[in-house]
Amino acid sequence: MLSKDIRELPPVELDRKLREQHDELVGLRLKQSSGQVENTARFKELRRDIARLETIKRERQLAPAAK
Repeated sequence: MLSKDIRELPPVELDRKLREQHDELVGLRLKQSSGQVENTARFKELRRDIARLETIKRERQLAPAAK
């Protein structure tokens, strides 16, 4: 997911996406422990998507204080 797309999301949708990404990462980690993961690059993608979501969420929190 691109930062540009994330910035267009409303706050409720942003939180939902963040929760979904975390849930997927947890599920992937469980699969990895049992040796069922085929696409290990997905870990990196999920971690980066979560970081993007968290960063934009934090920017929105700080934006009113900066004005």
